[in-house]
Amino acid sequence: MNNKVHNQIVSFIWGIADDVLRDVFVRGKYRDIILPFTVLRRLDALLVPTKEKVLEAVEFMEQQKIDDRSALKSVTGYPFWNTSKFTFESLLNDSDNIDSNLEVYLDGYSPNVQEIISKFKLRNQLETMKESEITYLLIEKLASKEINLSPNEALNGKGEKMPPLTNLGMGYVFEELIRKFNEENNEEAGEHFTPREIIKLMTHILFLPVKEQIKKGTYLIYDPACGSGGMLTEAENFAEEVTGRKGGFNLYGQEVNPETYAICTSDMLIKGDKPENIAFGSTLSKDGFPNLHFDFMLSNPPYGKTWKLDENAIVDNRGKKGSGENSENIKDPRFQVGLPTISDGQLLFLMNMVSKMKHNTELGSRIATVHNGSALFTGDAGGGESEIRKHIIENDWLDCIIALPKNIFYNTGIPTYVWIVNNRKPKNRKGKIQLINALELYVKLRKNLGDKNCEMTAEHIDQITQLYLDSTESDISKIFPNEYFGYNKITVERPLRLSAKFTKEAIETLRFDKNIAEEMKWAYTKFGDDVYTKLKDLKPEIEKHLVKHEIKLKASDKKNLLSQDFWKAQLEQMKETTKLMNAIGIGQYDDFNTFSVLFADTIKEKKLKLDNKAQKAILNAITWKNEDAEPVIKKTEKNGTILYEADSDLRDTENVPLDEDVQTYFEREVLQHVPDAWIDHSKTVKGYEISFTRYFYNYIPPRSIEEITAEILQLEKETDGILNEIVND
Repeated sequence: MNNKVHNQIVSFIWGIADDVLRDVFVRGKYRDIILPFTVLRRLDALLVPTKEKVLEAVEFMEQQKIDDRSALKSVTGYPFWNTSKFTFESLLNDSDNIDSNLEVYLDGYSPNVQEIISKFKLRNQLETMKESEITYLLIEKLASKEINLSPNEALNGKGEKMPPLTNLGMGYVFEELIRKFNEENNEEAGEHFTPREIIKLMTHILFLPVKEQIKKGTYLIYDPACGSGGMLTEAENFAEEVTGRKGGFNLYGQEVNPETYAICTSDMLIKGDKPENIAFGSTLSKDGFPNLHFDFMLSNPPYGKTWKLDENAIVDNRGKKGSGENSENIKDPRFQVGLPTISDGQLLFLMNMVSKMKHNTELGSRIATVHNGSALFTGDAGGGESEIRKHIIENDWLDCIIALPKNIFYNTGIPTYVWIVNNRKPKNRKGKIQLINALELYVKLRKNLGDKNCEMTAEHIDQITQLYLDSTESDISKIFPNEYFGYNKITVERPLRLSAKFTKEAIETLRFDKNIAEEMKWAYTKFGDDVYTKLKDLKPEIEKHLVKHEIKLKASDKKNLLSQDFWKAQLEQMKETTKLMNAIGIGQYDDFNTFSVLFADTIKEKKLKLDNKAQKAILNAITWKNEDAEPVIKKTEKNGTILYEADSDLRDTENVPLDEDVQTYFEREVLQHVPDAWIDHSKTVKGYEISFTRYFYNYIPPRSIEEITAEILQLEKETDGILNEIVND
């Protein structure tokens, strides 16, 4: 689209908003009026040439008592119609009744346009427009002959030809308007659309490699976060262009924002595509096409955005481990591989597309999707993000990742990447992933658009596409085997080393249960031994203390705190432990293995009333970790192998590349530093991550001392005398 024409149309429409809506609506609400009326004016312009024929057909239908108006499609030449006698221009002929006539005009539209009007919530604004008496001026401005919102050529007031506003051009206009409106409303513009050069890059890599494989037939193109439909329109146009229209392309999409959904469906209507192929609602919680699979998919899903609203439809008991009925249960089969953190759902959109790949066709499916850097490397091995990467890479579907220039999107300057996923890799690409570093492939814009300060040229797009098509390596293109991005996360354990010693101070702690130790200490300090004989009388004051200090206890713990028997049981445990101390003595044991045997034998020999729970509490009170103590033996195998208890505080993990032997790595990197360590192989987990920085890092050596010294001396020379001048002045 001609930039000059584009800017003129955007400025004209923006001017309408400023001239007509000021002081009636706050600036953040301008879009609620301007966007739907711009859509209606565009539809209206297409229906004007057939208005009389439509009215004649409607009159005939009424005479014949035909309620179904769908035959009007053949009259208008479009899959929509308007049965009222009004057009934007004829509404101006009766200024006194323009508000009521506008309602008649809106009611005359076909059901598919009624849905668009409904999604815009346009009728909610009509009363305010009427009260402020701006309806006439708004319609007059939009009906002006100085602007052409039609996809057909038109004449201006001077009889000069105005170029048509194509669907793609209208997409540009809408997106620029949305960006400007969002800036006024402090919202994120990039949430709605993607720069066209990025879409062109995606479509080039989606379609060019397989253009010869596309034969006669129907191919399905899908965008699960389609916004105003720009990606779908561009994909269809490019696919038809490069394939010589051999194949037919049907567009499908889903959009959760009602406003952009309305814009998208209006675009489908004008193009003659099926608006019913655009589903409304959240793709994550309500899949609009659960039974369809697609040949080509492309998307720029929201990233860094929570999927909390979708959680209940996707999973029960998210994050809860185990196998019982209260453990995590992923209900949606699209996401069975794993779930990312609740704060970022971008990889769920990717898995939605992966679930819709065709596996029984020669072409298979090709996906191009935009993500930020977190999709490449966040999430530990075994976590949802890593499991998603693992699933795609180990199935050999991840084909290529392209790092885009910073600040190329309208709403963010953070690094972004295009993922190419393909389940029909050619032989030379099988088992490999290509990384293309396009960070420096851009030209600066003369004027920033939001955060966007650069763009990729056609030459840049061709350069990247050719690198992909040729599958070649260069300073900005590298190819690695799939395994290169994987690693085994091993758990390194070290033995628990305990010392034990009875002391009166340690035994005193057994007066209190560990779950309510602070509350019991407070009560004992305040009331002394009365807690063992008069607790019933003390109960009100204890409860008052809990309320005053907002102490919330579990029901069982509160019951114990207020139980005379519980207090006595703790006291008895302390007395029995004192007997145990007297029998064993107060010497320090640095070999817990020896001490534990003595501990158990003494309890049995003295017939002390200490159950397993009490014994555990005593050991917790009288033992401590000591790196000089002997390691605690867990058990000895039949072959004499000794297994030690692991110290959770000393537990560590190491990421071992898949192409390296785990034991060799362990001996080299761990054992020589901590000889008593071992690997718990039952906890080993495989993970995957991709770090562009590591693969494309260029070392820049620091400058020499001589160079730095020379620069300092030069600066001193240049500034010589300035300080004296300042002081003298």
